[in-house]
Amino acid sequence: MEPSQQTDNEQKELWNGHAGHAWAENQEILDQMFKPFEELLVDAISSNAGGRILDIGCGAGSTTLAIARRLGTKGYCMGIDISTPLIEVARSRASLESSSADFICADAQTHAFETGSFDAIISRFGVMFFADPIIAFANLRRVANHCAELRFIAWRDTAENPFMTTAERAVASLLPSPPTRQRCAPGQFAFADQSHVRAILEQSGWAEIDIEPIDATCTMPEKHLVRYFANLGPVGLMLQEAEEKTRNLVLQTVRAAFNPYVRGDEVRFCAACWMVSARASFLSATPNELR
Repeated sequence: MEPSQQTDNEQKELWNGHAGHAWAENQEILDQMFKPFEELLVDAISSNAGGRILDIGCGAGSTTLAIARRLGTKGYCMGIDISTPLIEVARSRASLESSSADFICADAQTHAFETGSFDAIISRFGVMFFADPIIAFANLRRVANHCAELRFIAWRDTAENPFMTTAERAVASLLPSPPTRQRCAPGQFAFADQSHVRAILEQSGWAEIDIEPIDATCTMPEKHLVRYFANLGPVGLMLQEAEEKTRNLVLQTVRAAFNPYVRGDEVRFCAACWMVSARASFLSATPNELR
């Protein structure tokens, strides 16, 4: 949802500031909207396989908790995220349902996990924000057990996901332009180019790479639409500094721009993404090991 040119420190500041708190406060809306992708990842985890699962960029923990429920006593799932507000929500949810899932607040790019400690690594929209994705995926490969699977979902191009940029396009003449999205830079659409994704995984030591397009219909109640775009993404961030008159005009303008996606009391849109899978390979050195 955020402009895609932040550095690692800026990402940390963002997700521990407005963005992190906004996502935490709107957790139920976002979990419902992205439910189809959570289900795809959960379905990929066999309830009979057991093992240890790591969820990267777990946010408020919905996917982590769902996988923990699927595994039951046969396995274990840990979520990691850079955002303190989101990890606090995830831990609270785990406590409420007495889940075995654990959550840590740390940067998966550099966190010193125990080598070979996970049997599978998954992510729902959580791997596109690394400052150095090759180093990050090399670190994840290091913590993967022999032949462990990596499976994550990432957004395809903005042109295929017009819903996601509707708000910022609608306010182009009303608010200062957000920073230009830099191709392949950290952010929501960093993995839009599948050749770029493949190169990252190959250089970080992953094998059997498969990148498949997936399209899913996402929904949210229409009554939550204004709350959604007024708090999240570049427009939500810019509205924090807007005068009341400008804010009201922006809300009216953006709400009208979303009309093509409204069906009665529901908002519906197609999310165009990649389903990426790979296997841990230990046949060649990774950037971390070469240093």
